[in-house]
Amino acid sequence: MIKITINGLEAGVEEGMTILEAARFLGFPIPTLCHHDGLSPYGACRLCVVEIGEGPRARLVSSCTYPAEEGLRVRTSSKRVVRARRMMIELLLGSCPQSKVIQDLASAYGVTRQRFRQEYENCILCGLCVRICKEQMMAGAVGFRGRGEERSVGAPFDVQSDVCRLCGACMYICPACRLRCTFNEPEKAVCNACANLSPPCIGKEKFDDMMCYMEPCVACEIK
Repeated sequence: MIKITINGLEAGVEEGMTILEAARFLGFPIPTLCHHDGLSPYGACRLCVVEIGEGPRARLVSSCTYPAEEGLRVRTSSKRVVRARRMMIELLLGSCPQSKVIQDLASAYGVTRQRFRQEYENCILCGLCVRICKEQMMAGAVGFRGRGEERSVGAPFDVQSDVCRLCGACMYICPACRLRCTFNEPEKAVCNACANLSPPCIGKEKFDDMMCYMEPCVACEIK
């Protein structure tokens, strides 16, 4: 066991855990799109960023790939963390505005506009489909192709692989394929149809280092 402090709570966790695993074990939710239990960590979506350390040396790291270490101090919902997550959500909306998973995240984090170019690529390169095909289905029928702006997911030479069993695991796990929203106009990229309106929470502006991390929101549950 090692001792770490998450959101002011000192607790013991198993050695070898990542920050994401430790936080979820202790009941602190951290959003992520590229992580899935049973698959290798990838750290692509960056939604799971947390703040570690204190003072001017504090920094943001991806919690799904960063190991929990003895004496580590972690904040999962500081202003800096929430600001970074909101930026990532805006970028994800530019690539996949019709994903209900991403739209729900936008509503949860108060993202009401998307300032980046709409690309309609319908893929956020999270790598879930590639990893589940290789690690769970033992097939490896799809993979990453190209680099930089040309990077994409698919079968080699766009020809269906002879090892593909049409199991559908890649579609099942994909955050872009699971559920779709109908908003597809750039000026209406963020519908916020699922947002909670005026939750009766304690004034968050009074807490510089800690935002609300309750899920579901206790205040919203008792309205």
